Amino acid sequence: MLKQAMAGILTEVEAAEMYGAFDQIGNIIILRVPDSLLSKRKTIGEVLLDKVKTAKSVYYQSSPVEGDYRIRRLELLAGEDNTITEYKEHGCRFKVDVEKTFFSPRLATERQRIADLIKDGETVINMFGGVGMFSLVAAKKKKCHVYNIDINPDAARLCSENISLNKLKGTVESIEGDAAKVVEDRLQDTGDRVLMLLPERSDEFLDHAIMSAKKNAIIHYYCHIHAEKKDQVAFLAPQHFLGVVKVKSEILGAKIVRPVGPRFYQAVVDAAISK
Repeated sequence: MLKQAMAGILTEVEAAEMYGAFDQIGNIIILRVPDSLLSKRKTIGEVLLDKVKTAKSVYYQSSPVEGDYRIRRLELLAGEDNTITEYKEHGCRFKVDVEKTFFSPRLATERQRIADLIKDGETVINMFGGVGMFSLVAAKKKKCHVYNIDINPDAARLCSENISLNKLKGTVESIEGDAAKVVEDRLQDTGDRVLMLLPERSDEFLDHAIMSAKKNAIIHYYCHIHAEKKDQVAFLAPQHFLGVVKVKSEILGAKIVRPVGPRFYQAVVDAAISK
């Protein structure tokens, strides 16, 4: 849609350089612009705001997601300068601040998959839970209890607000803090299922994920995988996991969550661990 919206605004060569997609979170659009078109980013934002009637703001993402808080720098291109919006998914409402917290609408399918796997009565530890997306979608569907941990105080605060916004079958507890320390202090041998939604640092926290898990618990381990061919990821991701895990593990499945670059994928490995 983005390239179509720019027809008549950019030359054919410029349009070919544009990224083909953007993220819309509630009434906020976030887009990336190639370096060659940065001088035209304001025009691109204004045109996009006019074309997408449900949008009130268009921001340019001027940095990658980075740091312990997993945030990015945004530059207003068009519309209202307001980074707070409401997003709806799988019957849940979420208050999101796209500048102060990490959020990706592209994980909606994976959030539903995890919710479907969770069983009533389970205790789930979401080690990097953000504003509560995975946690609330799960608790909306199942009678589970989810510990939603995040080191970012804005994410933890918004998770608490989102818990209040939704009628849940289960329960969610928002915890602000470093996941490793929270596990050490209060969640050892607690989880029937552990979510590790920090693919760039999962290896660093794997020992604490295992520490938080009950005997025979399931860990959903997210990682980044380089692969020449897409169909290699389902083999390479489990091999990577088995190479770093320190306890006996049974691979239950593995899949691509989403592509993140040329021959570069976010993947998930579902594994049952023995302690």
